[in-house]
Parts: sequence; structure tokens; C-alpha cells
Amino acid sequence: MGSVASMTGYARAEGGMGGATWMWEVKSVNGRGLDVRCRLGNGFDRLEPMVRERAGATISRGSLSVSLQHARAGATRTVTINDELVRRVMAAAAEISGGMGTLSLDAVFAIPGVVEIGDPSESDAAREQADAAMLKDLDRAIASLNTARRGEGARLFVVLGAQIDEIVSLSADAAHCAAAQPDAIRKHIQARIAAMIGETTSLSADRLAQEVAVLAIKADVREELDRLSAHAEAGRELLTAGGAVGRRLDFLAQEFAREANTLCAKSSDAELTRTGLALKAVIDRFREQVQNLE
Repeated sequence: MGSVASMTGYARAEGGMGGATWMWEVKSVNGRGLDVRCRLGNGFDRLEPMVRERAGATISRGSLSVSLQHARAGATRTVTINDELVRRVMAAAAEISGGMGTLSLDAVFAIPGVVEIGDPSESDAAREQADAAMLKDLDRAIASLNTARRGEGARLFVVLGAQIDEIVSLSADAAHCAAAQPDAIRKHIQARIAAMIGETTSLSADRLAQEVAVLAIKADVREELDRLSAHAEAGRELLTAGGAVGRRLDFLAQEFAREANTLCAKSSDAELTRTGLALKAVIDRFREQVQNLE
């Protein structure tokens, strides 16, 4: 049996090297496709292409958030002020205000690019070694996230399987109700004729049979029931196959709903209508759960 995965999960992984420590946090929620959002902190944007590549290698769907917290014990961070940018900003402010006022230092330093805070410089080899260690820990975090997603998927597998079983059971009930529809239609026609033109006027058996046949054909739901059965079998096959089946199951849920709606529209029997409404309710629950799957 294959395995399905939920799109929701959370994981973290910590590591360190040469006085530096870091922590990765990865979390995912439902999404139409794969959307990776990175918050890697100052100086680590260079890792973003590798983060996206690693996430896409094992995750096909979901809104994924990846964050990195990095600290270096006992290190003095560097502060660089862009003097040229400060002069240009001050000159522009003086020109706009006509010499009537100046910007405060707080306002100037708040402008992006004026002040840059960084870690002490390190060799390219040391940086590459640290990057490799951080990405290894990212791989651990992503693996833990996938384990969590599969665990939630296993629980959804049970829920969805039970809902498909309920759809099959209700379809069998609907078939039983549908078998009684021609008789119900016959009684309905006779009652309406009696109400409109009185009991004294009789309708020939042949004429009544013709009217019942026409209405029974219009109200026949066997085609809808056959398709519901086929969809249920397809749903079981998709769940058993596993993998990224969320989109296909969502489409299947729409097909379930279409057949249930048609069944209710054709119904001329109160019990069949109640069964159809119960079908629609369980199909709605099925689709809600399916939208959590990868």
C-alpha cells in the first residue's frame, strides 16, 4: 500500500560549527502548488537557491516556510555606514525642504542600505564548510517535516477510506429507494388525476403505463449510481497508490458531488431525496479532508 501525505507539518533542526550555532525551522500549510518562502537572515541569502532545490526534491505541494536563525558566540559584528548614500540623502532632503530643515540621524539610519551589519569576515573555504554543515541540518529538518506530513496523511487515509465506504453504503440505499420509484410515480399520477378531475373518471391501464414509463425514465438514477460506484473504486485506488494524489482526489470529489446533485434533482421519492442529501453531506466532508492532502 502506498502512503499519502498531508500538506501541514512542522519540524526544526539545530547545529553548530566553529563557535557559530544555527537553527532551521520548516513548516508547511495547504497550498495550490509548491510555494517556498525563505527567511534566512542577513548575509545568508546565498543559501536560498539550495533551500528551494532541497525542498522541491521531496515536497510537491504546500505553502512552505523556511527560516534560519544564526548566531556566533563571542564574535564582534561589523558595522559599515554608506557615507556616499548618506550625503546623497541629506542633499536631497535639503533640496526638497529648501534648506528649511534636515533629517535626523535616526531617520537617515533607518533607510535601507545606509547601515550594514555583518559578521566578521571569513575565508571562502570556511564559509563553504559552514554552508555545507547548515544545509545538512536543513536536510534533517525537511526529512522530519516529511515524516510529520506522512503521519498526518496516514490518519487522513483512514478518515477518507471510511468516507468512501459511507458513500458506497448510501449509494446502495439510494439504489433500493430508486427501485420503488416507478410504483411511487404511478400512485402520484393517479392521486393527481383524482384530485383534478374526480374519482369517477378512470385512466386506461395502457395510458397510465405510458405516463409512468416516461416519468420513470426521466427519474432513473441508475446511471448516477453506477458512476458513484466507479468513482468510489477510483478513490480507493488513488489512496492505495499513494503519492501526491491530492489534486486528483479533489477532482474526484467534484465528480462525486455532481452525481449526488443530479440524483437529488431526479428524485421523486422522499426517502431517496433524504439519502441523496446524506450523500452530499459526506461528499462535502470528503472534499474538505482531501484538500489537506499533498
